[in-house]
Amino acid sequence: MKSNNYIIKDKKSVFIDDSVIIGENVIIYENNRIEGNTIIEDNVTIYPNSFIINSKIGKGTKIYSSMIENAEIGKCCLVGPFAHLRPKAKLGNFVKLGNFCEVKNSIIGDYSKVSHLTYVGDAEVGKKCNIGCGVIFVNYNGKVKSKTTIGDNCFIGSNTNIIAPVTVGDMAYICAGTTIDKSVESNSFVIGRSRQVEKKDRAKEYIKIEE
Repeated sequence: MKSNNYIIKDKKSVFIDDSVIIGENVIIYENNRIEGNTIIEDNVTIYPNSFIINSKIGKGTKIYSSMIENAEIGKCCLVGPFAHLRPKAKLGNFVKLGNFCEVKNSIIGDYSKVSHLTYVGDAEVGKKCNIGCGVIFVNYNGKVKSKTTIGDNCFIGSNTNIIAPVTVGDMAYICAGTTIDKSVESNSFVIGRSRQVEKKDRAKEYIKIEE
């Protein structure tokens, strides 16, 4: 383990391989495991309960209770809690990857946000994008895995399914609940959900009321 200046909050509960390289002003909290050819750059904070292996963590990034394997994270990112970066995941600078998000074999551009409960697989996401809660990049059809490309400054609404292979152009706006199965041009507004139908006084036929 090569380091200049770092702080381990609880040495009894932290395991760090000798092969790990740690920069200056790094803070590592309790219950962390860091292995393999991992590089942690200056001013990184790793909060409790993370596992990091064969990965690079950029300057000023904060990691909250996450698993990072064979991945690369840029500078000043916020990762977690409970995020999973799988092999070949790459986050740009100032990226937010939040609660229960998973990234695999994908690039997420600078300043983009993937905040909660989202799967990004085999994709390239541009800069300054907002990926909503519950978005699924549908990369596998049972036989082959395909790629999705998202341009810069896109908004992908909650519970959107993006069925690869497709391309979404710059500045596209995808409404919540939409399924994308063909490419979207730049500056397009896309909505693909069923229209709500309300049948009055019918609910009592389906609801069981406990006495």
